[in-house]
Amino acid sequence: MTTEDFKLISSTIPNSPGIYKFVHKSGEILYVGKAKNLKSRVTSYFGERRDRLAKTRALVKKANNLEFTIVETEQDALLLECTLIKKHQPKYNVMLKDGKSYPYICVKNERFPRVFLTRRVIKDGSSYYGPYVSVPQAYIIIDLIKNLFPLRTCSFNLSEELIKKKKYKVCLEYHIKNCMGACEGFESEAEYNQKIVQIKNMLKGHFGSVKAHLKKEMQELSENLAFEKAQLLKEKLAAFEDYQGKSTVVSTTIQDVDVFSIASDEQDAYVNYLKVANGAIITTYTLEMAKNLNEEESELLAYAIDIIREQFNSIAPEVIIAKDIDLIDTTLQKTVPKIGDKKKLLELSEKNVQYFLLQKRKEAINKQNKQTNAERILKTLQTDLQMSQVPLHIECFDNSNIQGTNPVSSCIVFKNAKSSNKDYRHYNVKTVEGPNDFATMEEVVYRRYKRLLAESKPLPQLIIIDGGKGQLSSAVKSLTALGILDKVTVVGIAKRLEEIFFPGDNLPLYINKKSESLKLIQQCRNEAHRFAITFHRNQRSKNFIGTEITHIPGVGAATAEKLLKHFGSVKKLAEASNMEIETVAGKAIARKVITYFGGEEI
Repeated sequence: MTTEDFKLISSTIPNSPGIYKFVHKSGEILYVGKAKNLKSRVTSYFGERRDRLAKTRALVKKANNLEFTIVETEQDALLLECTLIKKHQPKYNVMLKDGKSYPYICVKNERFPRVFLTRRVIKDGSSYYGPYVSVPQAYIIIDLIKNLFPLRTCSFNLSEELIKKKKYKVCLEYHIKNCMGACEGFESEAEYNQKIVQIKNMLKGHFGSVKAHLKKEMQELSENLAFEKAQLLKEKLAAFEDYQGKSTVVSTTIQDVDVFSIASDEQDAYVNYLKVANGAIITTYTLEMAKNLNEEESELLAYAIDIIREQFNSIAPEVIIAKDIDLIDTTLQKTVPKIGDKKKLLELSEKNVQYFLLQKRKEAINKQNKQTNAERILKTLQTDLQMSQVPLHIECFDNSNIQGTNPVSSCIVFKNAKSSNKDYRHYNVKTVEGPNDFATMEEVVYRRYKRLLAESKPLPQLIIIDGGKGQLSSAVKSLTALGILDKVTVVGIAKRLEEIFFPGDNLPLYINKKSESLKLIQQCRNEAHRFAITFHRNQRSKNFIGTEITHIPGVGAATAEKLLKHFGSVKKLAEASNMEIETVAGKAIARKVITYFGGEEI
């Protein structure tokens, strides 16, 4: 995935907490990451930073797509990231090998309930709060609860019968005021349960009175200059304020369910899927569907549910949806939640599908507004040359000869700023004798466009002549003779200073040397030169192979080429003196040439 690819979607990335996935073109998840701000985090993977690790650069290069899932909090992002890494084990993630889960605060289902931290969720009627992404934070909350509401920490069976029998004795916790002695009947069950009710309210986030109490006590400690104790209370207060009593992505009250939501526009529909297993979201996916007729959303959703469940091999017995619809699989349990954890899951799915719809709309707008590299370059060239049309079709001419021998010319064609090899043409000059570039250009340009006009083929918007004013003037003569000078833009490019000449202008145009438009003109000129040189060499080789000089015994093709280049023709070689030939090819060859043409050796 290139920086250019990222720029196309960057405006669609939200500034929300969530997780992001780098996905290979095969569909394999390469990396899962979390972010407090998705846009800021993902942007850091792209750009020109030189300190980026080679592993990160390799990840971005291999990725073909970026996927996002929005959540409510940074803690939920961390939990979802952990779950997805454990399930998919992406190649570029640090593997989580210890198998540990995040801790919960458990209020045990027993007489005189204990409150403690655990990583195991047991379905025995106990209440679990969390999970906590920070274990120290969880211990702060446990300590605060015990300071405010002294509870037992022992695991004794405090049944009414055993307490009456005086089975237990109070321990050190009672003597240091951490417990009220329920084991010996010093605290009634009703009094104890009142504290449990308050603790559960606190863990659900209903702790307004607790916060007020802590703030008041912290203020009193500060006034009495007990700053260390005040700081400890401040940390406990901060832990409570940061704590989220319920996590959307991990729940102890939900087991295996599939959550679906739908959003649509005039052309497409999108169905978001959250797969929940053992209370945790393990899969997030959004299905795109193109509308063919005026299908109702309920019909599309029912169809999508069946497809997605089959795709992900889901056997969850329950689906959560926003409204009651007729499902294809009639054995499934449908739930349309109004409150509670299932409602929060549905809201999370709806939030993601609405974002996905918005993202697709932005991508469509960006695609319409985004110029391709070719469009940008050609519009810049149009501006630089003050053309009335975008030069989608460009043709460039160049001549090639050596001391007037085998004069040829080439015409190369660029369409949409790219070479169109099938349209290239080369010309053997027919009417020009000797090295006359001006006359050669006039002949070739005339032949080229007379042919196009005769075949009713489109003319180019821009014609480039490799050469200065002289070659340009010759081309203009031909275009004027054909009556098409006003239908095209024609310019010449001089090699020395890369000057651009227009017909009739004495002063050249200088385009910035770093300009993309000048680079395109140079590319056309260089391609025309290459094509002309290649054709000239081929023609010259053919002529050398067939020349009379190679019939001389002991004179090969390379020597024949050297002699013909120097003397220009076989006739002039035959008239040359022994000394002249000897200077070019040596004594032995000079003797053979003179002998062949009937001359006397000197």
